Amino acid sequence: MKKMIMMAVVALAAVCVANAQPRAIGGRLAYGVEASYQHTVGGSNFVEANLGMFGFGALNATATYNFMIAQPAWTDRGEWGFYAGPGASLGYWWAGTDACTIAVAGQVGLEYTFWFPLQLSVDLRPQFGVAANKDGAAFYTGGLLGFVPTIGVRYRF
Repeated sequence: MKKMIMMAVVALAAVCVANAQPRAIGGRLAYGVEASYQHTVGGSNFVEANLGMFGFGALNATATYNFMIAQPAWTDRGEWGFYAGPGASLGYWWAGTDACTIAVAGQVGLEYTFWFPLQLSVDLRPQFGVAANKDGAAFYTGGLLGFVPTIGVRYRF
């Protein structure tokens, strides 16, 4: 009985800790459109997961772990943040030739969180990997479009 009570307490504590972390949901717009979700872990670092149309010719899922490098106090209200981090990406490219893609992603960006629950960001997220189809594998050139600046708008809760 004691073990069951202890397991219930641990499970409840895990749920409370998970719900206490700041999160944000919204979208990203650049050379494609993506739905975006951020979850803060380990202080000010965060995990970002995105799903959407990359280059308007591919379906892409990307996850990055971003380290908050600096949070300068440039304004009295709101918060600035400069972040960067590694990640991975999977996708399906149908424009031109059907190909599955797997890539390593790197993200660097600047965000501003207002004093009300709105977050704006500008970032770059290039991807380096391979695209494979029935003819073989090749360098995933579509991932280089990640050097196009992306604008993100998220609701922070």
